[in-house]
Amino acid sequence: MNIQAMMKQAQSLQKEMMKAKEEIDGTEFVGESSGVKVTVNGKKEVLKIDLDKSMKLDSDDIEMLEDMLLVALNSAMKQVDDLTEQKMGKFGNMSGLF
Repeated sequence: MNIQAMMKQAQSLQKEMMKAKEEIDGTEFVGESSGVKVTVNGKKEVLKIDLDKSMKLDSDDIEMLEDMLLVALNSAMKQVDDLTEQKMGKFGNMSGLF
């Protein structure tokens, strides 16, 4: 294989990787836990936190709410990681470049 063919193949692979990364970044992931819903994007940025309006909270419930937020956030982040592995894993170690 000559250098030009290798460069063309590398550019094609780079375009594929960038397309997969853009798809992941543009996807929204929702984690839920007991009346708490957290939405994040593929960049792991929190976009929205929804609390069930029927929850009656007093000061004693704050610790429980913090735990529910933690579970919901971790669930959403795991979804990002799972899709990233699914889409980018085929590129091997090169996916770490993006």
